[in-house]
Amino acid sequence: MRIDMVTEPGNPQRLNEDYASAALPASGTGGALVVLDGVTPPEGNDGCRHGVPWFVARLGGALLELAGACGNMGLAECLAAAVARTADAHRETCDLFHPRTPQATVVVARWDEERVEHLVLSDSVLLVEAADGTVRPVLDRRLAELPPTVRALRDRVRRTGEASDRAAYVRAVEDLRNAPDGSGFYTAAADPGVAAHAVTGSEPRADVRALLALTDGATRWTETFHLGDWTGLFSLVRKEGPRALVNRVRTAESEHAPLRGKRHDDATALLAELE
Repeated sequence: MRIDMVTEPGNPQRLNEDYASAALPASGTGGALVVLDGVTPPEGNDGCRHGVPWFVARLGGALLELAGACGNMGLAECLAAAVARTADAHRETCDLFHPRTPQATVVVARWDEERVEHLVLSDSVLLVEAADGTVRPVLDRRLAELPPTVRALRDRVRRTGEASDRAAYVRAVEDLRNAPDGSGFYTAAADPGVAAHAVTGSEPRADVRALLALTDGATRWTETFHLGDWTGLFSLVRKEGPRALVNRVRTAESEHAPLRGKRHDDATALLAELE
């Protein structure tokens, strides 16, 4: 079994808001991984005195502990408990009802000698390499499947490139985050109930050769710059390591500005080879 990971801030002058960790028990028969992508609040306003890096470290640490030590709990239960534990750690000092209270996308996977389990929430990605070498992405598509009005704004940005159109599009997407009517997409913040909306699944351990967890700063290689498909991305990481993937994304970011979000985003890739 081998774990290889890299996480890098998009701006060296800012703290990294991604989180990556893995745990391997002494028995060597199982393990768990967690990758989070913290959501940067607009203008730094999130009602929290601690900030996003603190939040992802707390949430990620709690989630890894629960996923690794509590085999009787499903991964959605682990996420709900980790969100509740993290909220309790700062509810007396921070405004957890603020619409941009610290939050994160989530990838968590757990394996033993029998099964491999996974959970994905929002736009981070888990790639599963099967025993025959085929690669399957586990995706939460809700952010990509925008309502018609928001898609129209996106298309307008592509046509005009105007800053005002881009700002309107970003605001429209943000209004969909954790929308109470279920019309948008979900990130892990202060409500444990969000765990019920995660994409989950499991499969026999014998059917899985490796796992690759990625934040959207790393998936830009495929989803933004179209440098290859998921199989090509997995092949790159297996052959050259996670650092090579991030380096290629940085080169593409320097040459072509993304439509939405920061020019250089925090990027994380964690490879777990189970065989």
